Amino acid sequence: MWIREHLYFNGFSKNYLNWIWHGEAAEKDRLNSSVNQEPTDNCHDDFETVNLCEAAYDNHTENPEAFMKFLEEAEKPLYKGCKRYTKLSALVKLYNTKARHGMSDALFSDLLADFGDMLPDNHNLPSSIYEAKKTLSCLALSHEKIHACSNDCILYRKQYKDCVSYPKCGLSRWKLTKKNVEKKGVPAKVVWYFPPVPRFKRMFKSLETSRNLTWHADSTRVVGQLRHPVDSPSWKLVDHMWPDFGSEARNIRLALAADGINPHSNLSSRYSCWPIMLATYNLPPDMCMKRKFIMLTMLISGPKQPGNDIDVYLEVLVDDLQLLWEGVDGVYDAYRREVFTLKAVLLWTFNDFLAYGNLSGCTTHGYYACPICGEDTYAKHLPNGKKMSFAGHRRFLPRFHPYRRQIKDFNGMEELGEAGRPLYGIKLFDKLSDITWKNQGQCGS
Repeated sequence: MWIREHLYFNGFSKNYLNWIWHGEAAEKDRLNSSVNQEPTDNCHDDFETVNLCEAAYDNHTENPEAFMKFLEEAEKPLYKGCKRYTKLSALVKLYNTKARHGMSDALFSDLLADFGDMLPDNHNLPSSIYEAKKTLSCLALSHEKIHACSNDCILYRKQYKDCVSYPKCGLSRWKLTKKNVEKKGVPAKVVWYFPPVPRFKRMFKSLETSRNLTWHADSTRVVGQLRHPVDSPSWKLVDHMWPDFGSEARNIRLALAADGINPHSNLSSRYSCWPIMLATYNLPPDMCMKRKFIMLTMLISGPKQPGNDIDVYLEVLVDDLQLLWEGVDGVYDAYRREVFTLKAVLLWTFNDFLAYGNLSGCTTHGYYACPICGEDTYAKHLPNGKKMSFAGHRRFLPRFHPYRRQIKDFNGMEELGEAGRPLYGIKLFDKLSDITWKNQGQCGS
């Protein structure tokens, strides 16, 4: 028994890499057979359960008692005499079905109860969603509940970790009752943060996902065709500017999506919710935009939108993205069976025009609504319609285009102006550096 516990907690000898001295197949033959062999449904379920157990071990090495209890639960057969499913593998399969079809918790609880009635007596299947989540809690990835200022000034972390209020705005960290009495321990605003680094590590622990994450390096490219972001100029620019990064196919290219939603489907509701998500573009075209591979990293909720102060909340994610750019050591690649240093780069963001203004710091409304033209935007306020009208598009035409000289079909004037030059690179950075951020010293400053 003590040998088994020693192996669970300390692992096997790291120097024993060539598995051929006790009758095992040679490494090359064993690797080829494992890669070329098509797994059956049962093998896939067993492999998935093994991966989940390994992930649970990584999360609970500091609490071995919880891990041993989890292993005991995982090894129990679904019912006496069942050889195909254990309690964990059956629950994982059902929970994947719940997530895939968007089942509600109430429906899933009823489904577990009905399945329990169909199984023999003394079965081990949980009877409610509460018991199921309690069993699967060992598999959960870490998350953080970060307290935030109600006025979107700061996050109570780092140098502000022990503060009870922010000195500049004076608002309390804690929630106030109707009688303006502080509820100690109850934060006024909370941000949910799901660190991406452990999730990327778990993706590489899956044999199939790890293989798909290097699809872009082996795919056949056709000149002049854009099949995938790997064919885009942005991807090629990263490979050109940082050849060390581009030479490792396992380094991840990311895109960030942010927008406000109303989770209660009530347009008049004052409740606001902003999910921040990351998409992984290393995967094949039919997988990179699937829901299971779009990673929720942050959930900003509250009675009002963060607006231009969203940079305060993104500070946490920016820190992890900087860590990924420098490199995360000790990531295990299940497909190649080796440990490597993982890096990632954020290629771009995608969002609607209003959220683009919040993320970039550019003006996207009013007289200077065009982020490309800036102060050269042709804008006019309509006194009757109370809206802005944008014109001057003819200046982007060639110098001697006939539309430039037409008067009646347009605004009654010839267009003699020249197209403004877009702001790129250092010019755009200099313009953003002139912005007075709400909290100097945060990630937006």
